[in-house]
Amino acid sequence: MTAGQDCGLGDWTTAVLGDRGGVRSVLTAPVGVLSRAGEQVDPLADDVVRLAADLVATMRVSPGCVGLAAPQVGVGARVFAVDVTGHPKTLTSHGTFVLCNAEVVEASRWRLGREGCMSVPDLTGDVKRASRVVVQAVLPGTGAAVRLVTDGFEARALQHEIDHCLGRLFLDRVAGAHAVYQRKVYL
Repeated sequence: MTAGQDCGLGDWTTAVLGDRGGVRSVLTAPVGVLSRAGEQVDPLADDVVRLAADLVATMRVSPGCVGLAAPQVGVGARVFAVDVTGHPKTLTSHGTFVLCNAEVVEASRWRLGREGCMSVPDLTGDVKRASRVVVQAVLPGTGAAVRLVTDGFEARALQHEIDHCLGRLFLDRVAGAHAVYQRKVYL
């Protein structure tokens, strides 16, 4: 990979995970696993591939969910799923994908934006994040290295999930109590 090159996901799809996955319970703060950095994983290990499938399955049955990280289902691992397809704020979408051991290697165009989280179900908050990122990671099931270039809402979702893998919640990034709000309930 050359600097700045988006190698994307190649031909990776969730079919690589080999099964449909099971739905897991999503934990809410202040459960300890949500505040501890997850461990790096072997993306080829059977338990990691199963976890990846479970994250996708759980995300798909959770209304409004655009991302889910392993710590949110009680596993202290650096694995998360994202799919911002169809979200009204989406500019760029790579579809449904799961990343292991992801890290942001470039970040620019910082913007304030409202975030919510399944692990903090009653609150939202204003968080400043890069609106363009380059993320390096490996894909579960294949172990292929990826360099993903994205922007807008997908960039925000990636950073949010990477934070979960590092033991951070969006509340750890708000400027203060004035930037935290009760989640609106639409009937």
